[in-house]
Amino acid sequence: MILDSIIMTAVSVSDTIASASKSMNVSETIEALSGMTLAEVLHATTDIAVSVVGRIIQVALIWFIGRWLSKRLIKLVKLLMEKHDVTPSVRTFMASFIDVVSLVVILIMIISILGIDTSSFIALFASAGVAIGMALSGTLQNFAGGVIILLFRPFKVGDFIEAQGVAGTVREIQIFNTLVATGDNKVILLPNGPVSTGIINNYSRENVRRVDLVYSISYGDDFEKAKEVLLRIIKEDERILNAPSAPAINLLELAASSIDISVKIWCKQSDYWDVKFDMNKKVYEIFPKEGLNFPYQTFTVNVTKEESAIL
Repeated sequence: MILDSIIMTAVSVSDTIASASKSMNVSETIEALSGMTLAEVLHATTDIAVSVVGRIIQVALIWFIGRWLSKRLIKLVKLLMEKHDVTPSVRTFMASFIDVVSLVVILIMIISILGIDTSSFIALFASAGVAIGMALSGTLQNFAGGVIILLFRPFKVGDFIEAQGVAGTVREIQIFNTLVATGDNKVILLPNGPVSTGIINNYSRENVRRVDLVYSISYGDDFEKAKEVLLRIIKEDERILNAPSAPAINLLELAASSIDISVKIWCKQSDYWDVKFDMNKKVYEIFPKEGLNFPYQTFTVNVTKEESAIL
């Protein structure tokens, strides 16, 4: 009988505390506890502690196991995409997408285990829906931009692009951002939304690229001779191509202090910078030997007799 009474007392205490916690009325809970003996309070506290510790253990197990399974799933998806020769852009995007979705699922499971009644928050979520939508508008735009980039492929991983005022090599295309490594090895995160809707210069899209150069000679120098020297320099460089068009050398402008010559040549994408720098170096070395002078900016000053008298 004594054991039965103790069990009944513990059950009644648990029911009292549970009902008090559900109603979230602190005053009623305090009033219920004030009428209990010390033994009853200890029993109730023990039950609550065991329940809380059990839930904490469950939450910890779900978190670590869920994250472990998420990483394994990402690894498996990457292996399958590599096996089917999926582009690196899609691989990084899918890995980022799976990671975000798995995190959301884990958090929902944790909330369920904690016994939080989400039905009471429906009205709050509904009233805050507009505000949340506005707050996430940028994030949703970036997600949509990432999808557009993967579908229409204006660039891919490894391309050298210029977008949003940043020029560099694409490292990754993630779910919300694109990682670009600049020439001085800085990694910059570009939001996918503005990138997908803005102007993109993809320098790696074509296999060949035109090098546009401008050289200046002094007035009085022979333009035809300068053209002949430039053609000779171009012919000696095997990296310069005759397609899609032959090298073009034209008198660009009669400037204030110089005769400007336009040089347009084609080369492979990978040779662009080397060809440009080597052409500048050779012109600097050969032009003076051929009697062609690099101009300096000059000014003509006319002084009248009155001004000379003052001086």
